[in-house]
Amino acid sequence: MNRRAFHMSGFVALGIFIGYVAVAVVVVLTVPTSMTWPFAIGAGVLGLVALIPLTGSVVVNPNEAKVVQFFGRYIGTIESPGFWCTVPFTNHQTVSLRVRNFETAEAKVNDADGNPVEIAAVIVWKVVDPAKAMFSVDSYQSYVAIQSESALRHLATCYPYDSHGSDRMSLRDGAQVAEELTEELRERVDTAGLEIIETRITHLAYAPEIAQAMLRRQQANAVVAARRKIVEGAVGMVSMALDHIASDEIVELDEERKATMVSNLLVVLCSDQSTQPVVNTGSLYA
Repeated sequence: MNRRAFHMSGFVALGIFIGYVAVAVVVVLTVPTSMTWPFAIGAGVLGLVALIPLTGSVVVNPNEAKVVQFFGRYIGTIESPGFWCTVPFTNHQTVSLRVRNFETAEAKVNDADGNPVEIAAVIVWKVVDPAKAMFSVDSYQSYVAIQSESALRHLATCYPYDSHGSDRMSLRDGAQVAEELTEELRERVDTAGLEIIETRITHLAYAPEIAQAMLRRQQANAVVAARRKIVEGAVGMVSMALDHIASDEIVELDEERKATMVSNLLVVLCSDQSTQPVVNTGSLYA
């Protein structure tokens, strides 16, 4: 939809008008007194005609575009910075091409597991088609804000807050979630001539009503994972100790004494508190 509007240097049109005014003044001053008024009136009329091209003059700043309309009809866009003169009697609407960003409000939604979560994101975007941005939607700023919140809510319902050790993607996988959000938003805002440059999740938390329960669940999962690691290490150390005793022929242990040694070592290695040694001076057998 976007196309280049006809435009020429505004200084050329301004120079032509100033030159005409100078010539008109000289002519009026040099004509006979009896002809001054007719010449003045004629010069004024021609001056208004010479002024018409200046009605199309426009100043375009860097990273800015002017959408040109002639009595409601779109005739093109000027994106080159400078002072320009385009079709007379046109309307010029300014569209910023700068990169912008905003942060969505914290949205409360249910994730894929049905848990209420709070989520927010920052969206980095810019206008790439000024004509579509002006004419395809009522307000492209409001459009990108509403579509961003809608896409964020939709994404939050597709994935759980935490994968809990499974292989499925969760909302805590920030880079992957942000990439999917960016792709979805690009499809949504293309109609308005906008480009989504980047998105980032800035806030992600369980809703207050379940935050404590989910915190206890996370703590329990952490404790279980730590215990599993401790037990794996303890079993490995016990196995290594028995192998060394057998290979170095330090002492010959029967099955009952091995079981007792394994039990004692596991208690020592897996206990949360310091263990008190007990010296057995008797025999394991009656």
